[in-house]
Formats: sequence, C-alpha cells, structure tokens
Amino acid sequence: MADDISPARARRIALAAQGFGRTTVAAPGIRQLNLAIGRLGLLQLDSVNVFERSHYLPLFARLGAYDKAALDRLTFARGGRYIEYWAHEAAIIPVDTWPLLRWRMQRFRDRAETDAAHWAHANRPMIQWLREELAEKGPLPASAVEHDLNKRSGPWWGWSDVKTGLEAMFRWGDLVSAGRTRFERIYALPEQILSGEVLGRTVSREEAHRELLARAASAHGIGTAADLADYFRLGRAESVTALHELEDAGVVSRVAVRQWKQPAWLHRDARGPRRIDTVAMLSPFDPVVWDRPRAERMFGFRYRIEIYTPAARRTFGYYSLPILLDDALVGRIDLKSDRQNRVLRVQSAWSEPGAPAETAARLVPVLRDAASWQGLERIEVVGRGTLSPGLAAELGVALS
Repeated sequence: MADDISPARARRIALAAQGFGRTTVAAPGIRQLNLAIGRLGLLQLDSVNVFERSHYLPLFARLGAYDKAALDRLTFARGGRYIEYWAHEAAIIPVDTWPLLRWRMQRFRDRAETDAAHWAHANRPMIQWLREELAEKGPLPASAVEHDLNKRSGPWWGWSDVKTGLEAMFRWGDLVSAGRTRFERIYALPEQILSGEVLGRTVSREEAHRELLARAASAHGIGTAADLADYFRLGRAESVTALHELEDAGVVSRVAVRQWKQPAWLHRDARGPRRIDTVAMLSPFDPVVWDRPRAERMFGFRYRIEIYTPAARRTFGYYSLPILLDDALVGRIDLKSDRQNRVLRVQSAWSEPGAPAETAARLVPVLRDAASWQGLERIEVVGRGTLSPGLAAELGVALS
C-alpha cells in the first residue's frame, strides 16, 4: 500500500477495519457476533435507552437485525468469554484484554492511596465487609448488597457507600463484573469468575501498551498516534514509544495521509477496498465517531451529542445518530422507541451539505429493519430537519 494515502482511501481503510462493506448474512448468529466484537475489540456501554442502549447498536450497524438476547447471553454470561472494565470508557471486552489493563487498575488504586480525601481511607471496614459478603454469598448486584445492609441493626454504612465501595473495588480489580441483569452490574470476586490462567497472567505496563495499541491499530486500520491512543485511553507519550516498537516488529507502518497534519500509522492487515457499500446508523459511542476530532478530520463531520444540552438549545436532537452512507457521513437522525405504542419515532432527521439525493431512499430500509428489530409496528416522522420530508415520502406516511 502506498505511503501517500488520499483522505478517501483512509476513510475506506478505516471503515473496512471496522467491519463495514462486508457481506452480511440474513440471520446473524453467535459466530457473526463474536467475529464482529473481536474486530472492534470492545463494545462501549451507556445507560441511555431512548432508542436502544449503545452497546447493541454497533453490531446492528454492521450486521443488521440480530437476536439481542443472544448478545446478552454471550456478553453477560458468568465466566464467559467477555467481561466488563474501563477500556475506552466502561465497556464489554474479551476476557484476555482484562490482564492488559492491570496497570490501569493499579493507577486507580495508587490515586486512592495518595489522596487523603479519598473515600477509601475512612471506609476500610466497609471494603472488607463487601469482600466478605461476596465471598460468602457469591456474585451480587449493588441492590442486593444494599438490601442485606438495610436489614442490619445498629450503626452501619449508608446505601450510597455500598455503590461507592463496589465501584472503587471494581476499578482496582479487586472485584470484576459477573454480567448484568436489567442493566445492573453484578459484582464478584475475581476468583469467582476468572480462570487461574487469566488471574495468573502478569503483563508489564510497556507490554500492555504495545498489545493494546496493536489492537487499536487493527480496529481502526489507520490513524494518528492520538487516534490509536484514544481507543483504549492511553497516554500519548507512551503510545508513541509503543508504536515505534510495533513498527520495528512490522505490526504497523508510518504513512502520510494527504491533508492530515500528523503522520498516520497503518496496520499490516489493513485492507484498502476500492469502495465501501453500506448504509448504517451509528451509535454516538461507535468507534467510527466516538473521537469527535477524528470524525471531523476523516469525514468532515462535526458531531456533538446533545443529551446534556437544554432542549431549547439543541440543534439536531437529544440522541442523534450519524448516518453512514458508503464511505461518508451524510446526516444524522434522532430516534425514539415508543415501546408503549409500538412506534419508532423519527424525532428529527438532517442531511449534511452535499448528501446524495438517494439518502432517504437508502435509509428507509434500515429504519424498517430497526423498527422490526425493536419489536415496533410502525414508523412516524416528525417534520423537523432537512431529511424528514424525504423519509416521510419514502415511507408513505404524513409528517406528524
């Protein structure tokens, strides 16, 4: 592959690495789910459920409608091949990634130890009690521990301390996730969930950074040092050192992308297809767009999530999803699953300048698949945004 790469080719490399443009199957099963997660390296978690929780959306974007219950069984199974930890943010990761993040667990612990005001200093008995509670009763969600705590008499800790303690111990690696029920994390002692092989694996900080950056380069295909460091939220200086070591090992190579101000790194297995043929709606926490400066540099697409913006000041909507058409981000759509009335509501939809005329026609089948995937019976379009009239016309519905 040439050392001088056009921006368009860089986009196609990145999208191919992320799994776009591949042949899909009619009913994606466990094999396809595992392959897709393996390609991404993680699924970022988020609690917002206005359309669908974020970790379900990257696989829908790449595979189409799949069985969400199958993904739950796969990713939240106790002792399965996936586990949760702080990767990019809170995320589902392969179990073999967990030891690569021990340095982060130690960093969280060190910060607590050196901060005299940290909650842990005044609550060591609580930490020990939580450890003993889980050792005696096995994996538990915070609500179950709080319930047990509430039954005790005499001076004890408050309910908020339970969650604070469990989360602190989770960050330190003293506890791990044993899956989720109704999206509530279940906490466990590591030895209750992880194999002896995983628990016994020791990885130096330097080795962990090299492996995480290699995985980031594989997942992104191409990116600047900052892009690749951001995938697992690594420090810039350490990442540059690790990338040079990966270059010496032949895992990545330095290339120039025209119009990019910084050098880029290309993974040795990256593909450069002549075209990407896809239509998808992306989660705000999809790796294609989660690094907003990268999305703007690569696609010319300025994107900000407006969940925390007061309604009167929102431009595009509460939970707008970028629309990917082939190798371009051509618009955004704000969706809401009205589960009570079994309606998928298009709250607003916007085209980017220069979006193809066929954007609405190509997006409508994806909207129909999304509604069916959510168990909804019809689609309604609110007449807000430049793309809404076209979507309503293609759907054959009146603007509501």
